[in-house]
Amino acid sequence: TAVAQAIRQELTADVAAFTARAPRPPGLGLVVVGDDPASHLYVNSKLKSAGESGLRADIERLPATAGLTSLLALIDRLNRSDVHDGILVQSPLPDAMGPHAEQQVFDALDPAKDVDGFHPVNVGKLVQNRATLVPCTPTGIIELLDRSKIPIAGAHAVVIGRSNIVGKPMALLLLHKHA
Repeated sequence: TAVAQAIRQELTADVAAFTARAPRPPGLGLVVVGDDPASHLYVNSKLKSAGESGLRADIERLPATAGLTSLLALIDRLNRSDVHDGILVQSPLPDAMGPHAEQQVFDALDPAKDVDGFHPVNVGKLVQNRATLVPCTPTGIIELLDRSKIPIAGAHAVVIGRSNIVGKPMALLLLHKHA
């Protein structure tokens, strides 16, 4: 909690500088499909954090019955938006969208707006240790370790899980820090 509060305070100056240049606050488009309670809780937390930092955050909601075509159209609109600098599509997507829906959505995101770092371009850059946008949870873990002055280089690290969202990026970040 203390680290999160410190980060928000640090971001306030960056947001103010961006807002003075733009002139608008940085904007995030949050996409939620369906009624998953955990997703709503997570998105509401993001909205609160964004508000505390002076960011613009807009929720775009689609019903669980929405088709993949509707979601891809929404992604296209956010990709072209002049007020949204980042896009976050909340997982999981409803099963009815199909087994490869998430990958199609990630592929459709503008890599420069893909705040979760899931687009193939961003994943490739992460593998090469050139990432600019990295999945949030692994990034947060590295930030917590760094700010807590826990040395990573030379440490034996074990990552449980191999998901594209947490496990694999976490392993890569740790490797890049010489664990």
